[in-house]
Amino acid sequence: MFLDRFELTHDEAGGWHPAKVPGGVHESLIAAGLLGHPYYGDNEHAARWVEEETWWYRTAFDGPDDLAPGERLRLIFPGVDTVASFWLNGELIGSHESQFRPAVFDVTSLVRARNELRIRFTPPLAGLTAPPDITDTVARMKAILGAHAPGDVPEGEEPPGVMSANLALTLRRKATFSWGWDFGPRLPSVGLTRPAELRRERGAVVSAHHLRVTSVQDGTARVAVDVEVDAFAHDGPLTPVVTLTAPDGRTFTGTTSVTVADARLWWPHDLGEQPLYEVSIELTTPDGQVLDRVRDRIGLRTVTLDRSPDEEGGRLFRFVVNGVPTFARGANWVPASMLTGSVTPETVRALVETARRGNMTMLRIWGGGTYEQDAFYQACDELGVLVWQDFMFACVDYPSDDPTLRAEVAQEAEYQVKRLRNHPCMALWAGNNEVHAMHGLIHRGFEPGNWGWAFFHDLLPSAVSRLSPEIPYWPGSPYSELKRMNGVMDGDRHAWEVWHGVDVGAGGPAAFASRGEAVHFSRYRHDKGRFISEFGLHAAPALDTLRRWTPPGSLELHSPQFRHRNKDVPRNKGDDLMSVETGLPAGLEQYVDFSMACQAEGLKFGIEHYRRRQPVCSGALIWQFNDPWPGLSWSVVDHDLVPKAGFYFAQRAYRPVLASFVREDDGDLTLWVTNSGRAEAALELRVEVATFAGESVLDERVAVVAPPGSSRPVWSAPAAAYRPGPDRFAWVSGEGVEPNRLFFAPLKDLPLGEGRIEARYGDRAVTLVSRGYTYLARVLSPSPGVTFSAGYLDLRDGQEARIEVGGQAADLRVAWYGGPTP
Repeated sequence: MFLDRFELTHDEAGGWHPAKVPGGVHESLIAAGLLGHPYYGDNEHAARWVEEETWWYRTAFDGPDDLAPGERLRLIFPGVDTVASFWLNGELIGSHESQFRPAVFDVTSLVRARNELRIRFTPPLAGLTAPPDITDTVARMKAILGAHAPGDVPEGEEPPGVMSANLALTLRRKATFSWGWDFGPRLPSVGLTRPAELRRERGAVVSAHHLRVTSVQDGTARVAVDVEVDAFAHDGPLTPVVTLTAPDGRTFTGTTSVTVADARLWWPHDLGEQPLYEVSIELTTPDGQVLDRVRDRIGLRTVTLDRSPDEEGGRLFRFVVNGVPTFARGANWVPASMLTGSVTPETVRALVETARRGNMTMLRIWGGGTYEQDAFYQACDELGVLVWQDFMFACVDYPSDDPTLRAEVAQEAEYQVKRLRNHPCMALWAGNNEVHAMHGLIHRGFEPGNWGWAFFHDLLPSAVSRLSPEIPYWPGSPYSELKRMNGVMDGDRHAWEVWHGVDVGAGGPAAFASRGEAVHFSRYRHDKGRFISEFGLHAAPALDTLRRWTPPGSLELHSPQFRHRNKDVPRNKGDDLMSVETGLPAGLEQYVDFSMACQAEGLKFGIEHYRRRQPVCSGALIWQFNDPWPGLSWSVVDHDLVPKAGFYFAQRAYRPVLASFVREDDGDLTLWVTNSGRAEAALELRVEVATFAGESVLDERVAVVAPPGSSRPVWSAPAAAYRPGPDRFAWVSGEGVEPNRLFFAPLKDLPLGEGRIEARYGDRAVTLVSRGYTYLARVLSPSPGVTFSAGYLDLRDGQEARIEVGGQAADLRVAWYGGPTP
C-alpha cells in the first residue's frame, strides 16, 4: 500500500493544506497559492522563511484486518528530506536525519484498523554547530582564493557554495548545493520526495541481491549471484532460485551462479547494443512455497579502469568495457531542480534521452547534489550511457572523526551501493567532488585526518569492495595517485584554467594581455590531462526560458533581474571572455547569442583538443549538462530542457568519428581524424579553405583509414598555401564525418553578419537554406517541449539543412547570428 495523500502545516491554527507527495513543502505551498514560485523573479528571497520553520505532515490509512502469524508490516519512506520524526497512532516510532537513504520502521504491533501517521520535519541544520577545524579550513580557503583569483568578490556579495554557507552542513547528510552554489540559488528543500509504503511481508524476504559478470569466454558469460535474506519469522532452510531471461526468451537458472550461453553483451551506445536480461529471484521453502519474489533487469558486461603507463610517461585513466578501451564523452549531471522531490521520472528520462541524442556516452553524477532516482539509472541502462557516480561530498572538508556522522555515512554507502550495483550503466564510484583538491590547496598535503580522509580512503572503498567489487572505486574527483591533485600526468582533472582564468594544474602561459585572454578557451590547448572530468564555460539560457521566469519588462542586460540569474561571482567573467571573442553585447538579445557562441566555440575547441590526444587522454566530461533552476550557468541544457548552442556543438564534436583542424605553432594547418568506435573507419574527405564571400582558396581530397581507438594527423598545409586571415575558414566534409570548420580569427573579426536564412516548413521538419555564410542557424520554439534533431549550424552559401521537429511544435521561427532578434 502506497501512501501519498498527506496534508501539511507549520501552524495548526492556520490550517492544514494538501501536501505534494512526491514533492516537498515549497511545491505544496505553491500549489496552495501560499508561496510564489521561488524561481520566478526574485521570489527566492521571499521563500527563505520555509527552511526556518518546523513542518508537520499527516495522513490516515486503513490497516489489514487479516494479518497472520509470521507476517509483519513495515512503513518505508524512500525519500525523506531531511530531519524528521515519525508518530504512528500517537506513538513515536523513530527519527531520521539523511536525504540519502530511506527510513524504515517495523510497525506490526502498532497498526490498527484505522491509523494516523504524523511526521515532523525540523530545520535541517537546527541544533548543529559548525566544526571548528572545518570553519578554520574554509576561512583559510577564502584567503587563499582571494589572493590567487583575479577579481575579488564584489563588495556586498557573498561567494557561492560552501564559501558562505553554515558549515554545520558538513554534519548533515543533505545535498550540499541546497544552500546555494555558483549555478543555483539557496533553496533547501524539505518534505517527502517519494511516496511512503506500508509493506506486508511474511516469513522471510529478499533484502538485497547482486548479480555480476565474473567472466566472458567464447560467448559464455558466468554470473555470480549473491542473495541476502531477512528471515524474520522463518526458521527452516530457504533457497533463492534465480532465473535470467534473455531478450530472445531463453532462460538460465541457478542459485549461487548462472551460466549464460550465447551471451549478448551490454555496451555503451557508441560501441554496441544494450540487451537487458530479465531477473526473477524466488525465495522458496523445501516444499516449494514462494515466500518472496524480486524482479530486476541487468546487462551482461565487464568494466575496468585501465591505469597502465602511457606513451608520455604518465598513467592512463581509461574505462575498458568488455575488454574494449573507450573514450568517455559526456557531461556532469546536477539535480534537475533545487526542489528535488518535484523532478518527475519523465523529466529524468527526457534529460537522459537528450544526452544520448547529444552522442554522450557518460554522465557523471556530481557529488554536491543527490543520488539520482531509479528512473535515471534505468534510462542509462536502456540507452547505453555509462554513469560515473560520486558519493555525496563536495568542495569542503568533512569531520570524518565524528562518530554520529561516520555511522550515518556507513549506512548511506551500504544502501546506495546495494541499490545501484546491478545497473550495467554503473562504471565508477568516486569518493567526492573536489574535497582533495581544496584540502591540498590549503594544507599542502593529504595526510590522514579529520577532513574526510577516513571516508574517502577507508569507509567508502571498503563498502564498494565488499558489496560491488566489479565496479571500480576512485577516491575523489579530481584525484591522482601521484598526490598532485589536478595535475596532467595521472588521474582525472578539472580544467578550470578556462573561465576562471587561473592555472589549476595544466601549466601554459603565466601572463596574459587581458582578463579576457586569461579566461579564454584557447588555454585548453596547453592541457595534457589524462581524463578531463570537468571543463566548461558559462552561457545564458534561451531567451524564451529567461522570459518565462521573469516579470514582464524587468529583464534587461545587467538589470537586477538579469544579475539575479547569475550566481557565479564575480559576474563579469562572461564579459571578459566576450570582450576578446565576440565583442561586448549591446543588449540582452546579443548577450544570449554572444554568450552561447562563446560557450559553443569553447566546448568545440576543448573537445577536439582532448579527443586528438586519444588514447593518452581518455575522457572529456562537460561541466555541466543540466540546470536546477532557470539561470545563467555552464549548462548545455537549460532548466526548461532547452538545449543551448553548446549542446549542438558538443553533439557534433562527440560523434564517434571526428575530423578536426588545428593550427600548429609554426602556422601549418593540420587535419586530424579521431576514431573512438570499435570498427575501422574508411573515409573519403574533402578539405577546403574558402572565403566567406565564396572564393575557393584550397580544395583537396584525402583518403583516410582510421583504426578503432586511434587519433592521428592525416593532412596538412603550410600557411603560405592557405593564407590564414579573418576573411576565410577551413572546412572538412565527407561521408562518415560531421562537417567541421576552423576560423582563423575571433568571432568579432569575422564577416558573419552578411548571410541570411530562408526556411521551408514541412510536416515535422524545417529545411534551412543559407544565402551567404550563416553562423548559428537554428529553429526556435517558445514551447520548451519541442525538440530539434540539429541546431546552431554553420551553413555555407546555398547549403541546406533539414531539421526534424519533435513534440508539440507551434510558432516555429528561424534565427542566426547577426540576424533578426530571435
